[in-house]
Amino acid sequence: MDGRCGSRRVGARVPWVRPYKRADGTQVRGYSRWAPGARQNMAVIVLVGFVIVAGGNGSPSTGPDGKPYPRPTRGVYPVKFPGWEKPRPLPKPTVSYPIRFPSPEAGR
Repeated sequence: MDGRCGSRRVGARVPWVRPYKRADGTQVRGYSRWAPGARQNMAVIVLVGFVIVAGGNGSPSTGPDGKPYPRPTRGVYPVKFPGWEKPRPLPKPTVSYPIRFPSPEAGR
């Protein structure tokens, strides 16, 4: 396979046949010439994609035992966590000025 017309290399473009007139005078419209089997492969890929999209998005309404799943309930807002009524005091610094710690980069 040297890359000429008819080769099956990956990424080969589908050739476009330009309109032409046959020897008997019949006018032929332009068309694309697919590789042998390419149309069938494309149809299978499209069909599998359609089945995945159309069939795979349902949500089951019953559980494995045949009983329906319970419907979601509304939550109670605002959500209150333990200790909601008595919050802990926030930590406060003991001094009003910044404390500078020696850094290993300064060499002190």
